[in-house]
Amino acid sequence: MIAIVDYGLGNIANVRRALEYLGYEVQLTKDPDALRRANALILPGVGHFGDAMRKLEADGLIPVLAELKDAKPFVGICLGMQLLYEESEEGNVKGLGFLPGKIERIRTKLPVPHLGWNQLKSEDETLHKDVYFIHSYRAVPDDLTVASAEYGGAEVVGIVQKDNLIGIQFHPEKSGDAGLEILDRAMKGGFR
Repeated sequence: MIAIVDYGLGNIANVRRALEYLGYEVQLTKDPDALRRANALILPGVGHFGDAMRKLEADGLIPVLAELKDAKPFVGICLGMQLLYEESEEGNVKGLGFLPGKIERIRTKLPVPHLGWNQLKSEDETLHKDVYFIHSYRAVPDDLTVASAEYGGAEVVGIVQKDNLIGIQFHPEKSGDAGLEILDRAMKGGFR
């Protein structure tokens, strides 16, 4: 069973449908015991980094997420990926700190947010796919980057992985067959 962390700021319905389409049993929950029983966790997210961290704290979810971060596949999607990092310029707020580094505003002459379809590039050619992005902030690229896209001269991290922790910046649930394939691969252990 895959648990989608329900803290009120997520792209939950589409993520759930995508996982169910792929054949996974899915539970939407913020119950710590249900999260512990799950085979894998998904931390979705849409919105403001600071609001999301305050909501996770208010719901008492930060300690259980920290407890489970090394125990099972743990996938952050969009804002959920960004929350895995140490801090963000969006509100100058500390994140969960599960991944090293910082989230910063996308700096480009093109319009922000980065909105629409863009092609991933990776050493793994099977990840060269067009996927759907919508975000104004990005992870700073580092050696955890599995795939990225280019937007107006800025490298936009698309997928990161550190052991069982996986971050997906784009919306796999809105990226058609390519997104479903990437989401399924993430749930099965990832890209390294």
